[in-house]
Amino acid sequence: MELEWTVHHAEDPAQVLDRHRLAAALGEHAPPTLVPDSPQRPLPSGTPLTVEPGGQVEISTPPCASLPDLFSTVAQDISHLTAMLADHGLVLGDKGADLHRRPTRLLQVPRYAAMEHAFGGLGADGISMMCNTAGLQVCLDFGEQKHLQDRWAAVHQLGPVMIALFANSPSIGGMHQNWASARMRALYGCDPVRTRPSAVCADPAQAYARRVVDTPVIVVRGPGPNWIPARRFTFAEWVDGAHDRVPTSDDLDYHMSLMFPPVRPRGYIEIRYLDTPAPGGWIAPSALLVALFSDPSVVDGVLAATERAAGRWLVAARRGLADERIARAAKDVVALGIEALPRTGLSHDQIGIISRELEGKL
Repeated sequence: MELEWTVHHAEDPAQVLDRHRLAAALGEHAPPTLVPDSPQRPLPSGTPLTVEPGGQVEISTPPCASLPDLFSTVAQDISHLTAMLADHGLVLGDKGADLHRRPTRLLQVPRYAAMEHAFGGLGADGISMMCNTAGLQVCLDFGEQKHLQDRWAAVHQLGPVMIALFANSPSIGGMHQNWASARMRALYGCDPVRTRPSAVCADPAQAYARRVVDTPVIVVRGPGPNWIPARRFTFAEWVDGAHDRVPTSDDLDYHMSLMFPPVRPRGYIEIRYLDTPAPGGWIAPSALLVALFSDPSVVDGVLAATERAAGRWLVAARRGLADERIARAAKDVVALGIEALPRTGLSHDQIGIISRELEGKL
């Protein structure tokens, strides 16, 4: 699981974040992008901390063998992080987008300067996505090869339903007022070629590979501070000689890190379409996703339940559960997920609490 939060001054959430205060709060856990000579020591659980361009803080837990183990790790990490920030008068945000501040890039590093340059020509959504959004990411196995196509299709069809169920970002830095998920709206508007959903087809691996090489390169690393490409070219064109340096496999990996679809393949399925929830709110959506992909028969149920809502990504971001088709699908998905929760290894009491929370979303 990966969780990121906007960070605010406790005395005034609309105050521009002080990078020195944030660096002092994170101490030896700070990443080099914030403190160049930091050792970036992991949290006691082994989880590393990273910082996003606007000062959002992210935890990325190691993989766990069971859902209870994962939940225990995340809870410990959040408690540790919250205490560190509190000692310096800082608090974690409780929504998927910063409602208070205009986007301001805190990290002055070549990668983010190049990204801001690339997205700037498309409007304000790029810098807003970079600096004012925060998401909950749940990472699941692809499963066996014979199940890949169905799991890939189901995780995409499920997207609009999950967005609507857990959306909590009605605006972003004064933009996109009265959306269910202004975070998803900003992501969509940032750079559609790299942020729209991927193809759902018989061979998703080949389709995604084609998408990656056909996507323009927006960062070319070099020894100096300027990583902005001199002209526009795709990665395929780079392979064919569009740039004076031949790309390496490491360049390809780096280029892939600049793809931001709502579901991203990374050797596993990285689900990126959830807003960061209020404290404690990360448990129910995570458990629901694990339950819904706990068995091929449940995945079949997901495909059937979400068919009517498939592809309604922007409708979900705009209207949430006010959309009738998404609301009907959500009711079926929640029922299916609750039925499958015993497969997750959670205790009877935990299942009861999560079930009531999910039912309360409808």
